[in-house]
This record gives sequence, C-alpha cells and structure tokens, in this order.
Amino acid sequence: MTDPSEYVPPKVWSWNKESGGRFANINRPVAGPTHDKELPVGRHPLQLYSLATPNGVKITVMLEELLELGHSGAEYDAWLIRIDGNQFGSGFVAVNPNSKIPALMDYSGPTPFRVFESGAILVHLAEKFGAFLPTDAKTRAECLSWLFWQVGSAPFLGGGFGHFYAYAPTKIEYAIDRFAMEVKRQLDVLDGRLADNEYLTGGDYSIADIAIWPWYGGLAKGLLYGSGEFLHVQEYANVQRWTDAIAKRPAVKRGRMVNRTWGDPSSQLHERHEASDFETKTQDKNGDPTGI
Repeated sequence: MTDPSEYVPPKVWSWNKESGGRFANINRPVAGPTHDKELPVGRHPLQLYSLATPNGVKITVMLEELLELGHSGAEYDAWLIRIDGNQFGSGFVAVNPNSKIPALMDYSGPTPFRVFESGAILVHLAEKFGAFLPTDAKTRAECLSWLFWQVGSAPFLGGGFGHFYAYAPTKIEYAIDRFAMEVKRQLDVLDGRLADNEYLTGGDYSIADIAIWPWYGGLAKGLLYGSGEFLHVQEYANVQRWTDAIAKRPAVKRGRMVNRTWGDPSSQLHERHEASDFETKTQDKNGDPTGI
C-alpha cells in the first residue's frame, strides 16, 4: 500500500473550503432550505418527488407493481427533483427535512401527510395496499430484516465505495480497498441467501427485493460507478440470476424509467402523471448525476 498523504485532523473541524469532487458545489454541513420554491401537486392520491437514482427507483417500481396488481389507489404523479440544489427548495425540505430523494405526500385521506426515506415509503405503501409484505410473522420478519439490511448496507456501497472509487477528487488506496472489501462481502451475503431462495424472503417477491435490486442488481450488471470488472461481479451467479429475473418484470421496466434523465432517450421518462405517459413521453439529454 502506498503511503497516505500526511494529514493531521484539527482539534475542531470547520468548513472553510470545498471538499472537492463531483458534488462539491452542493455539499454543506447544515440543513434547511436555501431558497423558496413550492412543489407542484398533481391530481392523484400519491405525489412523489424524486430522481431515478437507486433509492428513487425503489419507489417508482413499487408503485408500478401495485398498479400492475390492480390497485388503482396507487396512481401517482412523479415530479422530477434534480440533485443540483433543487433538493434544498423550501417545498421539498418541508416534505423531507433531510433533503434527499425520494419523498412522498399521501393525499388519499382527510389529512395529507408526508413520508420520507425510501425504506419507510416502501413499508407505508406495502401496508396501505396489503401487497409485497408478508403477513405471517416469520416471513414478515425475514422481509423486514432484508429491507433494513439494504438500508444499513447501501451507504457503504454508495457514499463509501462509490464516492471514493468514482467521485473523490483524489484516489485514496486505503479508502477504496476498505469499501471494495465491504461491498464484495455484501455481495457474498446476498449470493449466499439467493443460492437456495428465488427471492430474498424465500419464494415470493417482496419489498425486500424491490429495495435491494436497484442497488445490488445495478452493481451486479456493472452499472454502478463503472465498477463491474473492478469488483468481478460476474462471480456472484445467484445475484446475477435474481437480478435478471426481476429486470424482466413489466412494472420494473416501467418503474426504472420514471424520473430518469440520462442514458438512452428511450429509457427516460422525466415525469410521470398518467400510465399513458410511457407511450407519449418526451426527453431531453442531460448528464448522469449518479454514476448509474
């Protein structure tokens, strides 16, 4: 290992310069809005404010899966929130004080309310519509365990490995090695579970699969941070099989398009307000803000 650059942390850290890297212009150590901007509201019961990063794809896939099952109450408007400072608008911060996508407003009852954090939104929708969350105690516990495994594990993949491998202004061998090791361990965990199970909870597709697929399915196909060869993702045969099976689902194909602003124009649906939008969509061409 190469010698690390000499750095002695100060006694008290202060924000006196940009951190560098791809997102330096929007990184800051304080919360709250930076500007006034109201959020649009469509006509459907569910209003989603998001972007097609892995966390955003979880929710659009879930909503499309619910509609596929015939739950008309899951009709939704998906509004695009670009992570270029729009997440700090006053309206969005009111829905998610953490200023991260996705965020959901539920207008289906007499009193509208917000739901933020992707795992919480998945549980809310699953319970609301009685779908993709097992009802028997044992299988429900397995499902929620894998869901929260994803919530706890993905930051090591995204903010850890992804940042230092793809976005950091300086390549730090220790940091890349540390997080590459952890991500490969996570893939091994998944591969072991899927060796004898079609889906994460056993035989049935659930919110655990919906949560994990955009992150680790994308990783398995080399779509996250261009790291497929680096992490030798093809060796995880069970994850590959599971990833391919989920990718074939019609609702997944639709859901991954919503709020997407990069890639092939045919894969993009910047906003979704009606099911017919998938046929009548228009696109523009923007750079990939997430590396996927």
